[in-house]
Amino acid sequence: MALRDLAQTHDDAGGDLAIPTVAAMIAVLFAGSTVLTPLYIVYKQQFGFSQITLTLIYAVYVVGNLGALLVFGGVSDVVGRRPAALAAMIVAIVSALVFLFAGNVVALDVARILSGLGIGVGAGTGTAWIAELLPDADKSRASVIATSTNFLGLGFGALVSGLLAQYEPWPLRLVFIVYLAALGVVTILVWRTRETVTKPSGLGQVSMRPRLSVPARIRSRFVAPAVTGFGAMALVGFYAAVAPSILAQQLHETNHAMAGALFFELAMIAALSIVALARMGSSKAMLAALTLMIPSAVLVVAAQMLASMALMIAATACCGVAAALGYRGGLQVVNEIAPRDRRAEVVSSFFICCFVGNALPVIGLGVVSTYASPVVASLAFAAMIIAFALVALGFGLRQRR
Repeated sequence: MALRDLAQTHDDAGGDLAIPTVAAMIAVLFAGSTVLTPLYIVYKQQFGFSQITLTLIYAVYVVGNLGALLVFGGVSDVVGRRPAALAAMIVAIVSALVFLFAGNVVALDVARILSGLGIGVGAGTGTAWIAELLPDADKSRASVIATSTNFLGLGFGALVSGLLAQYEPWPLRLVFIVYLAALGVVTILVWRTRETVTKPSGLGQVSMRPRLSVPARIRSRFVAPAVTGFGAMALVGFYAAVAPSILAQQLHETNHAMAGALFFELAMIAALSIVALARMGSSKAMLAALTLMIPSAVLVVAAQMLASMALMIAATACCGVAAALGYRGGLQVVNEIAPRDRRAEVVSSFFICCFVGNALPVIGLGVVSTYASPVVASLAFAAMIIAFALVALGFGLRQRR
């Protein structure tokens, strides 16, 4: 059979499952960024590193994110969605293998960078792919699918990892064996999913010149969702990297499954909020998210100071809604304003803001907590979130007028 006929067979076979497959790809890629959430304390005990090293291991994956989005942000516009997605899945598989056999901090850093690279390529590619698989639907539906599956992946990655680490043998190995199996299944499905780029070019046509591709005519409208995405993902980063340590030190909860369950709560509330509030306009969603970020930050600090699990659960719920509305609303605006032929690049620029927000504040938390108490570090984090929320509210209200 000719290669063209074989590709067409794959396209036809995967046609009905195209959107679920791309959504599953996004979910499984993002799951790889949170499988470590309940394991950080275990690694810290076994490898003997400090709190700042812990946060750096979490945040170093932004190197892969930025490398992917700056250099390969528009690669799927050129070579096609399917080849770019398959490349992202292969990188994720390599990352999981490095985690599986990791024996020191360097291996963890390398695996996190590779994970960030795979997520960076796959997130922009998958979001643009879903938007094109729904040619007759408005872009809000594509954003709802992409963002809700993102949070589903984040939530289940942390939950499954926590359960396996707490109740099954090989806490630092078994979860990656399970994750590799999931990656393998999704990779096969992606290979059989139809392409949406009509005339993909070869790799020789891909420019390696780093660029932030936000066309001049939409830059003023890009500021508000970018700042909102930064703040929303900073909240997610706090829970993914620092919350397990807070549970163990301030709330005296050392169960790994509980650490995974807390992040699972945030992610599930975020995913449900995205679906339930799908009809809320993008501007309203962003403004609501920015407003909710303020009480969210206050509740997180109060939970630590009072050593209250009830307050921590309430703070997590509030953060989940804020992160969901901010991320979904921002991505929806970006999908609406992006030119079709440069959509992946503009979406990737939005993800850069999100990934930087997800990583840099976490590094700051690690530095402050090294020289001061964890409560002081959380106070500094809360002050930053509130400041960013107020700034973005100003931009958002001015743009709305």
